[in-house]
Amino acid sequence: MPEVRIGSEIKTYPQGTAYAEIAEEYQKNYENDILLVSVNGRLRELHKTLQKDCQMEFITAADTAGYLAYQRSAVFLMMKAFQNVAGRENVKNITVCFSVENGLYVEVEGRVTLSQELLDRVKAEMKRLSEQDLPLQKRSENTDEAMDHFQEQGMYDKARLFNYRRASRVNVYRLGDYDDYFYGYMVMSTRYLKYFDLQMYEEGFILRLPNKKQPKAIQPFHPQKKLFDVQQEAEKLGHKLGVFDVGTLNDTIAQGRMNDLILMQEALQEKKIGDIAEQIHESGRKLVMIAGPSSSGKTTFSHRLSIQLGALGLKPHPIAVDNYFVNRVDSPRDENGNYDYEALNCIDVKQFNEDMEALLAGKRVELPVYNFVKGEREYKGDFLQLGAEDILVIEGIHCLNDDLSYSLPRDKKFKIYISALTQLNIDDHNRVPTTDGRLIRRMVRDARTRGASAQDTIRMWDSVRRGEERNIFPYQEEADAMFNSAFLYELSVLKQYAEPILYSVPRDSAEYNEAKRLLKFLDYFLGVSSEQVPHNSIVREFIGGSCFKV
Repeated sequence: MPEVRIGSEIKTYPQGTAYAEIAEEYQKNYENDILLVSVNGRLRELHKTLQKDCQMEFITAADTAGYLAYQRSAVFLMMKAFQNVAGRENVKNITVCFSVENGLYVEVEGRVTLSQELLDRVKAEMKRLSEQDLPLQKRSENTDEAMDHFQEQGMYDKARLFNYRRASRVNVYRLGDYDDYFYGYMVMSTRYLKYFDLQMYEEGFILRLPNKKQPKAIQPFHPQKKLFDVQQEAEKLGHKLGVFDVGTLNDTIAQGRMNDLILMQEALQEKKIGDIAEQIHESGRKLVMIAGPSSSGKTTFSHRLSIQLGALGLKPHPIAVDNYFVNRVDSPRDENGNYDYEALNCIDVKQFNEDMEALLAGKRVELPVYNFVKGEREYKGDFLQLGAEDILVIEGIHCLNDDLSYSLPRDKKFKIYISALTQLNIDDHNRVPTTDGRLIRRMVRDARTRGASAQDTIRMWDSVRRGEERNIFPYQEEADAMFNSAFLYELSVLKQYAEPILYSVPRDSAEYNEAKRLLKFLDYFLGVSSEQVPHNSIVREFIGGSCFKV
């Protein structure tokens, strides 16, 4: 009988024992439901069975892989319940549009009048299905047959997606009499799906779900209207351009229309940057404060905004808040004893405010430059004095937080939030997480500029995300303007740079599962050359060849 090592224990089980049976034995040791298992470092769904000796770990919704499995499975349950309540013949389409705080924003098309009363009935049906402990059955299907199958069901988005699949087979999930395709692992049964809610919002509704920190609780939904409007604007733009999922993007590439798409997207971004510059000019404010999460393209955006401000007769001066880092030896440390470079008190806030106050008062100020090799702030005769047309363009992760610029008048500050808010879904039910786009951007840039491996970038990503959740996201609604730096076309360009470095992640490393997931994700995209990407594009910040010093 195969031996199974779980922590420090070694047990034997008959070959063919379902992983769910082993998980049930250990469930008492876990606060949250075990949703998946890791077998010799490879994720497996619970219906799979034991075949040979292995090292086993249990995955819950407090883990990223478990949380994503719960989210996908909850969407599947919601789809089935909605069709049961509204009638399959009345539901033309249900689209999971994008992520919002503690949930997903969903829109419905068809002979359905959306109301809270209808959503309450759908929620009750979800609970009924959950209590029935129905299996989420998984089967492997020939790709061509799956295309025909989903085409007949009116799921044209999935048929388009499979048209570009190299694999000869795809996995299809069934819940009762309802079939669907999902990118990634799923829970074994509806009984694992206990926590959810449905709430009307704008033109659609929110599928509210737990988060990783509290997998057994539905957190309050706090509308972030500015961010929502930017995400919805991006989604509608994709539909106008005829590119609203990976299948239609691949159609565009296959039909030789990619150059037009790139030029249109770049032109639309330039217009948006110009509009923001006009707002700043009309406001008369002297301090432009730019913040955004990792790999959102802040540096290139700052350069392009400065050019637009210059075209309006202003004289922009870029200032990086990172130049006000305290000396490395004085930097705060995180809970693991490592330097926490994303904490606010890593910045000499007092000196920053004194310098900015002096500049606003018309005084001549010597600005610092941080030497990242030595870990020290230096002064090299870089003096600045503001005239009537001068304006400061300040960039840093804390720029939306007034604690950074506590002494500076609010009416002198124009705040901009920038992020790469992906407007492209794999299909109607499988969204592309914004964090995946940013992670791939960062991975490509780190390999090019820092010699960092994909394994290094993946390893530190959770820490980066925690810093963003603490220092950036709580302040995003403070912005006077929001800018979406994502492109519909970019993953097809980044693919050729990301795949080789992802393949280099060792199979026996903790980062391998994430690398494998990203490789599978990129496999959905047809690749395109970067030659057509303009040299002032934000994408160039990551792949190289920018006309700016980035």
